[in-house]
Amino acid sequence: MLPYIIEIDGRILLWIQDFLRFDWLNPIVLSITKLGDAGTVWIVLTALLLLWKKYRKTGGAMATALLLGYLATNLLLKNLVMRPRPFDAIPQLEALVHAGGWSFPSGHSTSSMAASIVMFRQLPRRVGIPALALGILICLSRLYVGVHYPTDVLCGALIGIVAGLCAIQLQRK
Repeated sequence: MLPYIIEIDGRILLWIQDFLRFDWLNPIVLSITKLGDAGTVWIVLTALLLLWKKYRKTGGAMATALLLGYLATNLLLKNLVMRPRPFDAIPQLEALVHAGGWSFPSGHSTSSMAASIVMFRQLPRRVGIPALALGILICLSRLYVGVHYPTDVLCGALIGIVAGLCAIQLQRK
């Protein structure tokens, strides 16, 4: 079953490259994916929320979610699975950016969903919905630029959602 999933993953990336990439869209998607580099946008938002007393609990939950996601993804799973990046494994794939380290699971997806799910659950909808939309866009951008397989992004996003929900539960206790 695993070779079949790997083959489908590769085909999806090549389909995205062939049918969804456009010269006019590339700079937009590159900007979106850059927001997720090292979790920057989420760390900045966490810090800002921690500064305001009214939103300090949300900032604390986001910090916890980001830490849980980082531990699970970057420290544990990436080093256990050691999946090569798709641009290293698929000769026809032209990555728009190059990332180091292992591919599975996507750290961008983990941090984006960990923080955005907390914001979505704990902040007013006018803030939570755009945060969640940005989280999803960052996840999808990793496929578009060719640095992650779909299963990397899906698993990273699921880990992030679980980390975010766990952080909210930890905060309530």
